[in-house]
Amino acid sequence: MSKIASAVALMKEHKYEEAARLFNDYIEENPADPLGFINFGNLLLHLGDMDHAKSFFEKALSLDEKSATAYYGLGNLYYELEDYPKAQKNFLHAIKNGLEEADVFFMLGMSHQNQQQFKLALPYLLRAKELSPEDEEVLFQYGLALAQSELLGDAKEVFHAVLNINSKHCDALYNLGVISLFEEDVIKALEYFNRALENEPTHVLAANGKRIAEEALNSKETGM
Repeated sequence: MSKIASAVALMKEHKYEEAARLFNDYIEENPADPLGFINFGNLLLHLGDMDHAKSFFEKALSLDEKSATAYYGLGNLYYELEDYPKAQKNFLHAIKNGLEEADVFFMLGMSHQNQQQFKLALPYLLRAKELSPEDEEVLFQYGLALAQSELLGDAKEVFHAVLNINSKHCDALYNLGVISLFEEDVIKALEYFNRALENEPTHVLAANGKRIAEEALNSKETGM
């Protein structure tokens, strides 16, 4: 096993100091290889050392200006810092330089989401869904972007797909309840809110949705 592979394995075991030593050894032995700097940057990012992580990713790019994984690392760094425009820029560079994985499309979509650019997020979240169709978080965020773009019929289909993977996904249930309210199906909305609360009794939004649905139902029954 190479030093890089061994260090990555150590990271997964939370043996960060040992991983750091191996990455450092690899860099000393291969100073012109960006791979060592990228992996060390990922370790530093995981540990929250943003400044040093940024330096390592930038060093990797100075060695190879087309390193997709270095751009991806920088994208994750800026995302963690909530600098979504810079995150977006780096994720785009990663894709343009050949990174074709669900994660990078998902993170690019989420960068748009966090800037309230819901329609711009859609094609990237859709691509992430195509690459990772069984990932419930990818599916849910795609459904949410559809709902926020007022494409409620499409959103409903996606939220049902989330429930096919995880029948207890409270946020999917809540959003189906909200869509049912928009469709004026109060009984169905109440059913979804109740299911969400059965699985997560402290779900504040579902509790609020339930109250609204019950008030609407009472108004209908009393003819008010």
